[in-house]
Amino acid sequence: MSGSDATMNAPVAAAIVLAAGEGTRMKSATPKVLHEIRGRSMLGHVLAAVRGAAPARVAVVTGAGRTAVERHLADADPDALAVFQPSQDGTGHAVQLALAALDEAGPIDGTVIVVPGDTPLLSAASVRALARHRAETGAACVVLTANVPDPTGYGRVVRDRSGRVRAIVEHVDASDAEREITEINSGVYAFDGAKVRSALNLVGADNAQAERYLPDVVRIFVKDGERVAAALIDDWREVAGVNDRVQLAAADAMLRDRLVTAIMRSGVTVIDPATTWVDVGVEIEPDAVILPNTLLFGATRIATGARVGPNCSLTDTVVGEYALVRDATCEGARIGPQAQVGPYTYLRPGTALMRKAKAGGFVEMKNAVVGEDSKVPHLSYVGDATIGERTNVGAATVFVNYDGVEKHHSEVGDDVRIGSDTMIVAPVTIGDGAYTAAGSVVVDDVPPGALAVARGRQRNVEGWVEKRRPGSPAARAAEATRSGSRPSEADRDNRNSPPVDESGGSTTP
Repeated sequence: MSGSDATMNAPVAAAIVLAAGEGTRMKSATPKVLHEIRGRSMLGHVLAAVRGAAPARVAVVTGAGRTAVERHLADADPDALAVFQPSQDGTGHAVQLALAALDEAGPIDGTVIVVPGDTPLLSAASVRALARHRAETGAACVVLTANVPDPTGYGRVVRDRSGRVRAIVEHVDASDAEREITEINSGVYAFDGAKVRSALNLVGADNAQAERYLPDVVRIFVKDGERVAAALIDDWREVAGVNDRVQLAAADAMLRDRLVTAIMRSGVTVIDPATTWVDVGVEIEPDAVILPNTLLFGATRIATGARVGPNCSLTDTVVGEYALVRDATCEGARIGPQAQVGPYTYLRPGTALMRKAKAGGFVEMKNAVVGEDSKVPHLSYVGDATIGERTNVGAATVFVNYDGVEKHHSEVGDDVRIGSDTMIVAPVTIGDGAYTAAGSVVVDDVPPGALAVARGRQRNVEGWVEKRRPGSPAARAAEATRSGSRPSEADRDNRNSPPVDESGGSTTP
């Protein structure tokens, strides 16, 4: 079954996500379904897939880590119904609890989708195709299956000689011959709601785990002469479950490939897909260029023509058209069209660069607005400030915004020239067209067009070096220059060479 073939939606009465497992192999205090892949929890990925089939209602069965899972669910999908499974009595019991909870708002009539909460690569297209398959065949159950390279741990799909599904046998209960089968049950089903409700009442716990298995419903349907169909998915990786950190990393790599491939096919140039990280919430417009070692997190947006990388980490950051960002870390920043950032730049939350603005090398900004065509080229900190248009901030300028208790804001106008090594002690306002002298500490407002000079007059103490540092290289150099006997370059070279004897050999032992 190809998800891309699902061009029409079939009505789905309800979707049930099974998220009650302990996930002991993750060896984590975090519930398994809350581990993240590409900026979204595994549960979040699964919910996005089932929501793509437009179910009328969604239920999530919780168990281990109930409080954390339900808290996460309230943010990720507040319309979903949380159903608690107090004891781990199996997937059949979990679905039965979910159906009972859903029925409280009215009986479920129609297709019910069931999906495990640890299949983060499942696509919405495949869920829609599965629902459509059940609607077209009228089967009591359609199970999504896959041929996998290593079926260990999965339930096997047992067919009769005509190819019809006869049973699903869990790995621990399978015979040696059944374990040779490579077609596995993905744990994703489309049921007739009324029929699965009746069949679940007949499911027992006579198995190795003493649990009520949902796959036993298939055996009951077959016994009762109900139609059971299997939809074989084209790409088995979509239904790969995640049970430990190794599988989590593998799923992450597969999702990375899927996301980056989709981005490139949309018209974006990605120079090195293997070193490019893209979260699921990232949006990139055609003709943008992503260079190696670029990490794009959260709700980052990159406009057409922008060039990002190499060596960038952008979180919840907006990059405008034809902007250039390299060797930079940006968090919650807004970078305007044709603006420039980097290298070795840190833009913290609340930073906004307007059109053609620049935050150059070794610059840090926080809660700062830099106006159109203004520049902070290098070695500066701009915090809690607004800078107007066409202003230049000299090297080593610091906006001193924190008094030890509170943060304060500074205003710098249009066409201002801030001299190098200026300390702007907030709160101050520097008017349009003003200048500050290099090395100034500005603590008062500067009127428009004024020059602020806030530094002590220079005083030279003659002879200080010879007096305080006698015999030092500096003292000898000063004395030689003062006496007019400064050594030539050749003399200095000879002074640094070892002495030699009359025969020309070195006297160094």
